[in-house]
Amino acid sequence: MINRRTFLKQLGGGAAGLATMIWLPGCTGTGARQSIAGIYSPESQGVASQGLIDFLEAVNASNLEFHSIMINRNGKLILEGWWEPFKKEYVHTLYSLSKSFTSTAVGMLYDEGKVKPADKVVSFFPDKLPAKVSDNLAAMSVHDLLTMHTGHTEDTMGKLRTGGDDWVKTFLSLEVPAVPGTHFLYNTGATYMLSAIVQKVSGQNLMQFLTPRLFEPLAIQGADWEADPMGVNVGGYGLRIRTQDILNFGQLYLQEGEWNGKRLLSKEWISEATRKQVNSQDNDSDWGQGYGYQFWRCKPGCYRGDGAFGQYCIVVPDKNAVIAITSETRDMGASMQLVWDHILPAMKDSPSLPDDPATEERLRTMAAGLTLPIAGTSVATNRKDQVNGKTYQFSENPYNAHRVSVSFAGEVCELTFEEDGKTIRFKSGAGTWVTDGEKPGDSLFALRGRTPVRTAISSHYHWSDADTLVVTAKYVENAHHDVFTFVFSDDGLELKFGNSVSLFREQDDPRAPITAKLTST
Repeated sequence: MINRRTFLKQLGGGAAGLATMIWLPGCTGTGARQSIAGIYSPESQGVASQGLIDFLEAVNASNLEFHSIMINRNGKLILEGWWEPFKKEYVHTLYSLSKSFTSTAVGMLYDEGKVKPADKVVSFFPDKLPAKVSDNLAAMSVHDLLTMHTGHTEDTMGKLRTGGDDWVKTFLSLEVPAVPGTHFLYNTGATYMLSAIVQKVSGQNLMQFLTPRLFEPLAIQGADWEADPMGVNVGGYGLRIRTQDILNFGQLYLQEGEWNGKRLLSKEWISEATRKQVNSQDNDSDWGQGYGYQFWRCKPGCYRGDGAFGQYCIVVPDKNAVIAITSETRDMGASMQLVWDHILPAMKDSPSLPDDPATEERLRTMAAGLTLPIAGTSVATNRKDQVNGKTYQFSENPYNAHRVSVSFAGEVCELTFEEDGKTIRFKSGAGTWVTDGEKPGDSLFALRGRTPVRTAISSHYHWSDADTLVVTAKYVENAHHDVFTFVFSDDGLELKFGNSVSLFREQDDPRAPITAKLTST
């Protein structure tokens, strides 16, 4: 039985603001005090502001990297915050939280009478079956895909990615050692097959299918989703949306499939998808509480969709609440425990609490000032003036990187890389985040396994010694960051690499250093 830690190892690397007016369907009641446009007083919804302050303080003291949080109670927004340099308008990669959206698409086809959990997987792809279909493959159902009970003994996703362009055919060719339905194994390839079934039945990929049925009603804009070589969205990961979109998705589930007076998903499907369908891990963690249709049950009795490094859509029906979080945490269980320890206890049973404007003001000030810590303090150096405006030619390297130029304007450093026919330029602040530049897809010394998507870059730098410039590049529409360390000499430089995932795991970055020579121009 695979656990979350093993899954993360298999996966690989791969500014605070306050809301403008936000309209949320399903908001009911009168007399709730809006202290800021679109944000309601926590006390007006029976939530203690001090409990939310305690949560934010615990996060900041935890060494767990959060990127954003939004909380609804009773359909009303009571807290939002983004840790600088993340912003509310940025999409964020969801990793396996994508699975809950794939399940939703299957549910919509179920509601249309086009797919049933009992349907056999092989029935959808008669033209892609192996010459001999084993009994176990023949027995595998949509229900088995939804509940991670396919009968495989390891996650199939790695073999799909390396097995050629036709991932469906590869999946169907794999051995199924166990009888489907007999044991739980977290298997992202199973979710991919759900995506392929949606496309086979509807004639549209997941993005096309969900756009009019889910994304447009929930005002989800700017979404993208990684696809396989044949245009099938991968389903189990790769979706990018905003934190507000995660919150709205959870609110739809809390409202049992209704949105703005219209039913988008049946109450029956939501009940089945979010209840405990099967046992999951054999432990008392938040991954041992049972699994539904691509949703996890939680220790407090609620449910969630989640993704690697801490992407959460937590739905708490008995509190009438939804919590959306994005992050790059090294300990997902510890991050959730902060929610259980601080946010849920702050939600009282009474409809409202006495106004507490002083504490609420402290909460708003704190939420507006959230920022990720910046490590490193610069030493005095003359090297900055010596390298300013200079260009360096890289030696032969596996990234096809040709040159880098370095320039300084006051406390801002600008780096310009030429790599594989692309020019990649971004700015970096001295001990402060500067967001100016972007990483185009599979570039900037890309790590194998990272989703090849465009992302804005926010960056800061410091001089760790007289010759060493350390630049942190945060990919604010992904989840991760790189650290580029330039060790200068009089006639060249050595560029060393670091990345956040390897740092979490206390491992060396897999990218070997490269060298460059100062050019004559």
